Amino acid sequence: MPSGKLQVIPLGGLGEFGMNCMAFRWADDIIVIDCGLMFPESELLGVDIVVPDLKYLIEHRDKVKALILTHGHEDHIGGIPWFLSELNVPVYGTEFTLAMVEGKLEEHGLLDDTELNEIKPGERFRIGPFTVNPIRVTHSLVDCVALAIHTPIGVVIHTGDFKVDPTPTDNQLFDLHAFAEYGKEGVLALFQDSTNVERSGYTPSERAVRTKFEEIFHRTKRRLFISCFSSSTHRIKLAIEMAQQHHRKVALVGRSMNDSTEIALDLGYVDVPDGLLIHPGQIKDFPPEKVLVMISGTQGEPMSALSRAAVDNHKHARIEAGDTVVLSSRIIPGNEKAIYRVIDHLFRREANVIYDDGSWPPIHVSGHASQEELRLIINLVKPRYFIPIHGEYRQLRRHLELAKSMHGAVGHAMMIESGEILELDELGARKNGKVAVGRVCIDSGSMGDVVEDLVIKDRRHLSEDGIVLPIVAINKLTGEIESAEIVTRGFASEAVAADITAQGHDVMAKTLRESSSEEMRDYGVVKEKIRQDLKRFIVKSTARRPMILPVILEI
Repeated sequence: MPSGKLQVIPLGGLGEFGMNCMAFRWADDIIVIDCGLMFPESELLGVDIVVPDLKYLIEHRDKVKALILTHGHEDHIGGIPWFLSELNVPVYGTEFTLAMVEGKLEEHGLLDDTELNEIKPGERFRIGPFTVNPIRVTHSLVDCVALAIHTPIGVVIHTGDFKVDPTPTDNQLFDLHAFAEYGKEGVLALFQDSTNVERSGYTPSERAVRTKFEEIFHRTKRRLFISCFSSSTHRIKLAIEMAQQHHRKVALVGRSMNDSTEIALDLGYVDVPDGLLIHPGQIKDFPPEKVLVMISGTQGEPMSALSRAAVDNHKHARIEAGDTVVLSSRIIPGNEKAIYRVIDHLFRREANVIYDDGSWPPIHVSGHASQEELRLIINLVKPRYFIPIHGEYRQLRRHLELAKSMHGAVGHAMMIESGEILELDELGARKNGKVAVGRVCIDSGSMGDVVEDLVIKDRRHLSEDGIVLPIVAINKLTGEIESAEIVTRGFASEAVAADITAQGHDVMAKTLRESSSEEMRDYGVVKEKIRQDLKRFIVKSTARRPMILPVILEI
């Protein structure tokens, strides 16, 4: 075994949902697996998406050789435009994954400058000291792979997101044989998806949804709306097949639904007979019982097509009494309020709403492995070291305990979080230091600007305590104060604000009266004195800390 150290550095996704990004480093070569986004928590006001902080990679930009993608979900590819704007390296992915990436790069003006390399399961490729073998796995969208990475000190396997589906709808079987072969040859480390570790048993096959879909299509007498993740090619394909059988025309509503379905059509994953698809503007031209609307917005995003349709604010999609709306997806943690708000709006329109309530047959099945599938892969691979990835802390911990309970299948089970460096060499594996990690907040509404922590802090401050604007008008010829007033917004009730404003005038007048002529000529000093004195007064009077922004006008 050659001397040297393999460093594994997760930059996101370990201890949180989303932002999956992991670097593998040998000497002066770094390859990166995935670069995803996560949706912001409620306290990140005005932030649209969150991507990993790539400071470590940027500091070692000359060593970063490639970005390799496991599949096309947003939590694995959503951060790529920001990655490539800093690190212009070749991108490797399967056909469908690269097609999903192309649209993002084109939108950000990066497509022409990016080298995209298609990979196929079983076809190895080399990047510096790493030889990578993609292994076909099944998930909730098509063309997904795990990655067996041959390094100078042994093979490490990164599962990506997966479940072991014995009957996938595209008949592309999970390659259990490849995992078993690696288990026989010896695997140094297994990095395994933890998303569903809290679920016992097996995750149902994608085909389990067909029974529920058939029941819905048979029972629905009016217009049918189905919302699913736009990347769920299996689900879109099933809905289109059902529509054809039940003589319904299909309208695609929502940008992401249109884009994903167009990619699936171009690559042959979905087959649509001539005349089946109609433009959303034609929905009203057909009897309600002859229409299926595939609509995006399953997570209750405020400006999504479904959210707008739910409040009668969509140009083409109108939901009326007796229509059926199907939400064929899981609730991403943190989105519960938004989703149930949309469901409430739909019920107000007397629609028949069907969503994932745990009943059988299911309207949605997960794309992630449950406990028995996780055990199956561990038993096949028999890694020397086991490391759980993709999940919040409790999931990583439970996955660690699951692996530790499998005596004989795992040599050592270890847990790392984002930023921690896992080092593997001929002496074993250990944590060895940390790198700076974090999150970068993006406001895509303003041309994809990065939102600094200070901006978010200010937004939170404004949302909690409001704003106070002391406005002083000074005669620029005489230097005398012409007028002074205080304006408040979001600070307190009208009566309280009026009382504070009246007393605040006295505080401000006293501040100005006690300022020297020299201080009065320096407006910066005057503003700060007003701010400090008003702050002390307001905190003492109300125990609140509004944002105070003095304004001085020359007249």
